[in-house]
Amino acid sequence: MAGTPSASSDDRVWVVPEALRATFAERYGPVYAGPEVEDRIRSLGLFGACGDRVTASAIASGHLPLVGIVDFKTRRSEPVDPSAFAPLAARRRVRVPNPAGMLTARLRDAVRTMVGSGGGLIEVDGEEDLGALALVESLPLGATVIYGIPGEGVSFVPVDAAAQDHVRQLIGRMELRRLDLGP
Repeated sequence: MAGTPSASSDDRVWVVPEALRATFAERYGPVYAGPEVEDRIRSLGLFGACGDRVTASAIASGHLPLVGIVDFKTRRSEPVDPSAFAPLAARRRVRVPNPAGMLTARLRDAVRTMVGSGGGLIEVDGEEDLGALALVESLPLGATVIYGIPGEGVSFVPVDAAAQDHVRQLIGRMELRRLDLGP
């Protein structure tokens, strides 16, 4: 029937409003650079990684994150070799849409599913940046979320009740919209 919305038109997305952009740019954990990053990654217990370089670095160090979220490019343009993620993708691999400046329900659901089912790689069609929020939201207390900050290093965010509450408040302040993300 004409005018009948498809199931995909019900995709929920949270958009960062202009007024919150500075808040989302704040650092929520210590930032490290250089050789110290690899040592810190190796010392982590359970962790999730968001971003291509940081996920590839963790894998290369031999310490796989439970969940890695990537979009196969850095700084939104430099390509990253997909084979760098093969050890993590061997656990499980899913692909989800997540447009720039948004956090989709599909990405949040994929993170929750991965955390509950042994982990793996989430490939984002779009931009993975806000996936770090979903990791903090879904990983168990005591885990760590690492994400790359272009030109600066890697942020290490301990997952505790305060961090999870903060993330939920941030998501609650974002603009909830409906968007057709396709199949």
